[in-house]
Amino acid sequence: MATMGAVPMAGGWLLSGIWLPLCGQSWFDTAACFLGMWLAMMVAMMLPSLTPVLWHYRETAFKAGASRPGGLAALAGVGYCTVWTGLGLPVFLVGAALAQIALQFPALSRLGPAASAFVVLMAGLSQFSRWKARRLAGCSASRQQSQTPLDTLAALRAGAALGLRCCLSCAGPMAILIAGGLMDVRLMLCVTLAVTAERLLPPEMRIAPATGAGTSAAGLLLLLRSLG
Repeated sequence: MATMGAVPMAGGWLLSGIWLPLCGQSWFDTAACFLGMWLAMMVAMMLPSLTPVLWHYRETAFKAGASRPGGLAALAGVGYCTVWTGLGLPVFLVGAALAQIALQFPALSRLGPAASAFVVLMAGLSQFSRWKARRLAGCSASRQQSQTPLDTLAALRAGAALGLRCCLSCAGPMAILIAGGLMDVRLMLCVTLAVTAERLLPPEMRIAPATGAGTSAAGLLLLLRSLG
């Protein structure tokens, strides 16, 4: 990640090289590198909250008499990671398109810090929404489900469904990470802790609104600073 480099932009910010073909790369090579990095990053970030679900799959499959309960859990994990990898492609396409716009039009490039701050602000406010609460409730239900797929295709489908719910639930935190910089390891760690806490801790602790309050305040301050 540290070797990706960055391009200084009008407005005093840096455009990460992850969105650009560097060192003679083709766009295909650039997209492949991004998806590989994206998958590795998502596995590291989501594993703490995914592990209890896969363990539950394994335990339920074992009690149901499955011959390879661990294999079914692994297949569910494959389905989960496939969905996250698929999400990486539109993220790259949008990011690469915006990067090209910023390179081609310096006047628009100057809006980069304000646009990133606005995304952080909106993502923070989304943590208070009913939509977010429903997504977290769906994640909680998936951890507590009593039935586990007992064949290969069903396990893949279950993992994919879990991955889709996870992607939707993580929309706000992931938007913050993308806007703040995918290469920022400290920000990645903060998002990982927030995502893990809001899924695994009791709902009455209201982790999502708490992180939303802090993120919204940070986004507002960044927006004011970029406009001032």
